[in-house]
Amino acid sequence: MLAPTPASPESAGMSTTALNRLEAHLKTRYIDGGRFPGTQLLIYRRGKIVHSTVQGFADLERKVPVKDDTIFRIYSMTKPITSVAFMMLVEEGKVALDEPVAKYIPEWKNLGVFVAGTAPAFLTRPPSRPMLIVDLLRHTSGLTYGFQQRSNVDAAYRENKIGEVIKAGTLDSMIEDLAKIPLEFSPGEAWNYSVATDVLGYLVGKISGIPFEQFLKERIFKPLGMNDTDFFVPADKVHRFAACYSADPQGGFNPLAAAERKGTLTLQDDPATSSFLSPPSLISGGGGLCSTASDYLTFCRALLNGGELGGVRLLGPKTLKLMASNHLPGGVDLPAMSRSLFSEAAYNGIGFGLGFAVTMHPAQTLIAGSPGEFNWGGAATTSFFIDPAEELITIFMTQVLPSSAYPLRRELRTMVYAAITESNL
Repeated sequence: MLAPTPASPESAGMSTTALNRLEAHLKTRYIDGGRFPGTQLLIYRRGKIVHSTVQGFADLERKVPVKDDTIFRIYSMTKPITSVAFMMLVEEGKVALDEPVAKYIPEWKNLGVFVAGTAPAFLTRPPSRPMLIVDLLRHTSGLTYGFQQRSNVDAAYRENKIGEVIKAGTLDSMIEDLAKIPLEFSPGEAWNYSVATDVLGYLVGKISGIPFEQFLKERIFKPLGMNDTDFFVPADKVHRFAACYSADPQGGFNPLAAAERKGTLTLQDDPATSSFLSPPSLISGGGGLCSTASDYLTFCRALLNGGELGGVRLLGPKTLKLMASNHLPGGVDLPAMSRSLFSEAAYNGIGFGLGFAVTMHPAQTLIAGSPGEFNWGGAATTSFFIDPAEELITIFMTQVLPSSAYPLRRELRTMVYAAITESNL
């Protein structure tokens, strides 16, 4: 897909001075401060790339700088891509949002809701209603993530290595394992960040009749020219693959397991020995992709443009509008329903759609923004947001676990919106 022409911020109603201030903030606070190895920031507005910068290192140990084509682990930024793939099947009439999940996963028909006990001797009760397809897309399914370490159900996920950063098993074995673990709550009763999007990937494969990764390649990546987006990094691209780090435990955070400490950052995944160097057995629609900022911008441009880019249509604009609407029961925001420790869930005024968080009431978030802006991020502090009203896309890349270590996403929103000098609203 032809890249948009770079242009000055002023030509798209933004301020060079304000964007330079944002870059200086990233350098001083995060890179010079030893919090991030390096960063990449892409800002697109009114059909133009108005800001494209790289700073610091993709690999501190080998002193490899971040470049425009650096490949990053995007982790949960995989989720919007999987959700779009699933909604393509909805548009084709092959599945509907209000259908029970058990129609497609019969072994889940008798899933109970946790009452007490530990694996394998759980005490459960029947759910108040069946899990629906829409519950998977909006994280109201009753599924969870083991890393939340909040309940006996989470512990069972960890025991079975379900939804781990280092993937185990296959999609089929994950579905079988989940059939033996109760739900955290009755579907629709709460919001809990979970492996639900991995389940969507499984369903894409089952309903389409072709492997999930093949569906993504044939229906999204290849048509859009997203040639650097895949579930592994091939040998001829390893020199472009970034190292991944975790925040230092002495900094007061709770990072994932780390192999080697380097100052305030600890090497978590060496690009020379990473599990991402070969095709995984479990194709994770919830967190398995690697990509570049330019590839992800291409995907986001298609979403901003109503589901189409350069003659390639992924979805219709009405479907995309449905996805970027708040689907939490009763129209409430995330804090009203969330049981998750996931950092984004602390935001007032933010709802959740079909694969994205959605800004409902900017004033309640206490962060500049627009109603209808939608976004998500990955575990290694990558993030994106799309503001249709302002014709704005922001993509940020680095590789530091966990994403909750620093208030970077709040700062990015604040400083990017501060750079707008001509608002469309």
